[in-house]
Amino acid sequence: MSDHNEFEDAFSEQGFWSKLKYYAKSAGVEVVEKALLLYYAAQEEKAPAWAKATIAGALGYFIVPLDAIADLTPAVGYADDLGVLALAIAAVATYINDDVRKKTAARIKAWFGEDRLTLDAPDTDSPED
Repeated sequence: MSDHNEFEDAFSEQGFWSKLKYYAKSAGVEVVEKALLLYYAAQEEKAPAWAKATIAGALGYFIVPLDAIADLTPAVGYADDLGVLALAIAAVATYINDDVRKKTAARIKAWFGEDRLTLDAPDTDSPED
């Protein structure tokens, strides 16, 4: 039996950024924030393989368009994604440090504006636009 799943295999950086940029507004700031926290936490050198695999699985689930609740379903389409992302955050919370929060806050500010910030992190420039 394999230690990873189809959603972990579905994760790719290109797929992540493509879906996030295209669906950010419809997914909403809460889903985007959690996805970004996980993405940036996976970039941390100190994150062990198990944490990166957990993150890849959660982000892969987010990327796959056909999951428990279709993402295109109005109002509830991202509810299952939000749950999966929140569980992954709980599992890897140790690796969500101030740097991860700053990068996430910068991206949220760039995409949603200052009034949508939910993280307590100072403003930083964001590399991906």
